[in-house]
Amino acid sequence: MNSLRFIALELFVLFVLLPVSFLITYPFVIKAGVTLLAFGYVLWGIKKRKVFKKKEEWRNTGFFWRDTLFKFLIIAIITTVYVYLAAPQHLFFIPLKKTGLWLIILLVYTFLSVLPQEIIYRTFFFERYASLVDNKWLFIFINAILFSLAHLFLKSPLVQIITFIGGLLFAFTYLKTRSTILVSIEHALYGCWLFTVGMGEMLAFPGIEG
Repeated sequence: MNSLRFIALELFVLFVLLPVSFLITYPFVIKAGVTLLAFGYVLWGIKKRKVFKKKEEWRNTGFFWRDTLFKFLIIAIITTVYVYLAAPQHLFFIPLKKTGLWLIILLVYTFLSVLPQEIIYRTFFFERYASLVDNKWLFIFINAILFSLAHLFLKSPLVQIITFIGGLLFAFTYLKTRSTILVSIEHALYGCWLFTVGMGEMLAFPGIEG
């Protein structure tokens, strides 16, 4: 089960075949069941390799906070201008008009979306598939492509672009810090901002009509 051929096949099934299959119309219960089964397999693989028992390296943590704040400010400016021009009625609508819903979204998104995604696409992916690609920049690119592919079911070109860019940022952060916690913080910070500024609907969360 640790041969390169098996590992490559596993990657294809989990990170290509499964996300693409969600474009096919079949019962949601089956989709949810398959997703939970795949996540269980990932957790089993992580437990088997005792990944979480290894002390997180937490490399470059000083740079992490500075760089993350800098990137966040850029993202905040760009997205605020975008929402203001494209759909001004959405701008900060949820936190201002539906504060309770906004807080629920942030909690659900952080713990039921961000954390599982980072466990799968960074912790498991980097631990399991690094041996397949020698070039770290190519490996980061592949990781970002597959992370974007995971959001294909939303059928939004803008989401594909956002998640690809996010995938690059998160992969690079994980490569530098080797910390699931830190990369999850970064992911949650950017994602929660998108819901706050008014881009939640494109990410399948309640928006102005929610």
